[in-house]
Amino acid sequence: MTIKQNVSQILDELPASVQLVAAAKTREPQEILEAVEAGVRVVGENYVQEAEKAYQVVGDRVEWHFIGHLQKNKVKKAVDIFDMIETVDSIEIAAEIDKRCARAGKTMPVLIEINSGREEQKAGVYPEDAERLIREIATLKNIRVMGLMTMGPLIGQTEDSRPYFQETRSVFERIKESNLPNMEMKYLSMGMTDSYRIALEEGANVIRIGSRIFGERAQG
Repeated sequence: MTIKQNVSQILDELPASVQLVAAAKTREPQEILEAVEAGVRVVGENYVQEAEKAYQVVGDRVEWHFIGHLQKNKVKKAVDIFDMIETVDSIEIAAEIDKRCARAGKTMPVLIEINSGREEQKAGVYPEDAERLIREIATLKNIRVMGLMTMGPLIGQTEDSRPYFQETRSVFERIKESNLPNMEMKYLSMGMTDSYRIALEEGANVIRIGSRIFGERAQG
């Protein structure tokens, strides 16, 4: 199957309310362009440098989401390229985004990354700490919380991811009802190639698909 066929198949099966993010980590700009020409409207990048290369080819005909771990020294470039940052997990990184956006004259939509598996080595805020972090971020002028994102642990059976998606959805709904200022709980980003169907069942309206669009990554 070609990239074009893969994208068409996925878009055909997704409800109109669900946003497909093409996870383009390690992919060549021409592959990303092919996906865009097939109907992808949002490209997700894990690395700022890779995004710069791809942006030169694809440009602003799509939305660009940052879906990797954002280092403080990369924030300035990230603010220039990306339309959303899905991986905010601390007030420090939020404050840096806010500062850079203020200088650029823009407001950055962000998602709060939830470490739903409570894995010490992983990025993300624990579910029970999400509301406190959002309250802190709400004081910043050039950043706006638009929802939550979770990866969930990489575990054996796809079905095993369900409880982590359920908990993140529960946090999402609770915070949504709290009506905190400078916040709009609009996006729940959960699920990847192996787990997106379960994520959809548990309320995801943004999914991040890589290998199902582009094929398996080359090893080495």
